[in-house]
Amino acid sequence: MIDWSGIEAADCAVPPNPPMARLVRELSRALADADPTIRDGAPYTVLSTWIARGVIDGSRRLALGDDMAARFLDPDIQARTFAPLVLDMLVERGDLKADWVDAFCRWYPAETDLRGFDEKLGWLHAVAHGADLLGRLGCHPHLDPVRMLDLAAARLTAHTDYVFDQLEDDRLARAIARVLTRSDMNENDATTWLEPIGLHFGADRITMPAPAHLTNCLRTLRMLYVFADRGVRPSPESAPIALHHRGAVKAQVAATLDLIVRR
Repeated sequence: MIDWSGIEAADCAVPPNPPMARLVRELSRALADADPTIRDGAPYTVLSTWIARGVIDGSRRLALGDDMAARFLDPDIQARTFAPLVLDMLVERGDLKADWVDAFCRWYPAETDLRGFDEKLGWLHAVAHGADLLGRLGCHPHLDPVRMLDLAAARLTAHTDYVFDQLEDDRLARAIARVLTRSDMNENDATTWLEPIGLHFGADRITMPAPAHLTNCLRTLRMLYVFADRGVRPSPESAPIALHHRGAVKAQVAATLDLIVRR
């Protein structure tokens, strides 16, 4: 049994044994564990630190990313929802494979278990964790940002009976705002992804109580309007960055909200 808490306490120093290959396998397994004290505890800290420091070499990082992409099909919800967190670490480190992006894009709008927190499993946060990766990928210079904006729209229009209650709407709005800071998008790119949202919800007669997926969408777009108005911080320590085409984005978000609520 590997003492991950001891490794964490030692500033994540690499132990002399076992070999790195086994350590990475055990870390990968730990981040799918049903016990939240394991999955979201010391192994998470150790893995993120080792990836950031380059302790895990490139070939093993790519293999780890392949494992995470495959995990989007795992039957266990906690395995699926922690996969984007690891991929986010890898992309931030500079690793990226098209297969990872494709697997994420298939999973994110299709995930039906959107619980933020479970008493036994701990944090799950499919929407929030996926949003973090969406924002990271949308800011990557080698990826088309419009693909991530369309993915956000697909997530927002997917039916669910779960009303966001763990700030998932804020996390998704922040991710979208981060993508919209890219200066290589024209005004059309920055706004047309909103049109299917207005058409999707505007075509339906709203009943009361409002459907969960509609409530989630409204909350996310309202927060996006705030980010468009005030800017978005890439990290808590950084100054806000203005969204590119912020005026057009604000106008389209407002028009979409109006199209939804006026019904």
